[in-house]
Amino acid sequence: MDIVGIFIGLLAWFLVRCLLSGIYTVNQNERAVKTSFGRAERIPGASTLNDPISAALDADEKQRYAYPQVRVIMPGGPYFKLPWQKIYKVSVATQTINMAFDPDSPSANQGGTIVEAVTKDQLNTGLTGQIRYRVSERNLYAYLFGVKNPIAHVMGYFVSVLRERIATFEAPPDPVAAAANAGASSGGNSLGVSSGISINDLRKNLRDLNEHMDRECASSDARYGIVLDASLITGIDPPPEVESALAAINTAHNMVSSDISLAQATADQRIEQSKRAAEIETLKAQAEVQPLTALASQLSDLKRTGEGALRAYVRNVRLGLFSQAQQVVVETKR
Repeated sequence: MDIVGIFIGLLAWFLVRCLLSGIYTVNQNERAVKTSFGRAERIPGASTLNDPISAALDADEKQRYAYPQVRVIMPGGPYFKLPWQKIYKVSVATQTINMAFDPDSPSANQGGTIVEAVTKDQLNTGLTGQIRYRVSERNLYAYLFGVKNPIAHVMGYFVSVLRERIATFEAPPDPVAAAANAGASSGGNSLGVSSGISINDLRKNLRDLNEHMDRECASSDARYGIVLDASLITGIDPPPEVESALAAINTAHNMVSSDISLAQATADQRIEQSKRAAEIETLKAQAEVQPLTALASQLSDLKRTGEGALRAYVRNVRLGLFSQAQQVVVETKR
């Protein structure tokens, strides 16, 4: 009887352990990977090198970041797993994080609020903003098994690329300054108008900076299994001791730009007026020449018909003039 009870107990434990605890589901915003004895179920012969996500990697990086493709369990269920199998679930929803956050040291970067970087003119500046990211369904192996702490790697890579960009950033040429220098150079002088110092350049080109970071971090999908949807750098603040100097520089630069724009507008207006005056004088000259040309053509036609016709035309013209004149002086021969 004891043996039967033990057997029934073992059978009940097996049913509970294998059947009830082996049933699981995957939520809509989740993806899952199943492992058997610690090994993930893989797709034979497939790796991330065969996937377009590796297009952003160079030849050396492709050797270091070659991960196998695993079978991804899509949302739904119920699914069943055996006791020696384990399910790893990850959320693929887009998340937002402060770009100054350091997962390994939360107190770094002023408590995860400001990233410090040095500009090309040796000014220490603080940057604020956010990063939108999500786990890559096409490289779950890297996220779950290839990298110990993927988000820490991604944040470190992002910050290093950002600091390198800040240190070497050069703004595109200012059209107003370029036009002013071109106009001054044609006259033998140069205004020497510059685009300002690098913090001003960075502030005016935040969009270009964000787009550059998106391009440079496109390989994070293949490296760490995390897709950076967008970088949103929103603030660039210089040290307090140079803020007033920057304000003065910006004011002077805006005044110069305004004066240049005004001078260009005045010059364009005068050029347009000169063109219009030349057109009017040309039309007047053409209007005066046209009757003379027509008269010459008519006289030539009369001359070709005979001398009498030309004399008759001259006589008719004289008679018309005499009829309009109030007094006529006629020379007589003595």
